[in-house]
Amino acid sequence: MSGAGAALCRVVRPGETFIGKQGLSYAPGISAESVGATGIHLQMVTIPPGARAKAHKHEGHETAIYALAGTSCTWWGPRLEHHTELKPGEYFYIPAGVPHLPYNPSATEPCTAIIARTDPNEQESVVLLPELDGIHP
Repeated sequence: MSGAGAALCRVVRPGETFIGKQGLSYAPGISAESVGATGIHLQMVTIPPGARAKAHKHEGHETAIYALAGTSCTWWGPRLEHHTELKPGEYFYIPAGVPHLPYNPSATEPCTAIIARTDPNEQESVVLLPELDGIHP
């Protein structure tokens, strides 16, 4: 394929991180903004020791996570009644619309993961759930 409208393969180099609606630091990678993606978003998240996100869900979009370093935990479910621990080398799937609250249980080590979502604009589908934030202090 060549000329106008040709599909192009692209390399995305690390850029500046940003703080998402969820309150965590993200290093953007593949997205609608960076490469014109139409069905996927890929980024890296780092959760500092003892930190946590705000309770939220991704309306209409699935999430897949691959843990790189450190241990993270996630409360999930309609009332955050379920709990999952994720260690390096493990994968975690979150269906579309499932409330969740990830956090780093370590007092000394950050945790880092790669996140893929079916929303190329990522932050647009984030719905904060402040009514769930106080369930797990």
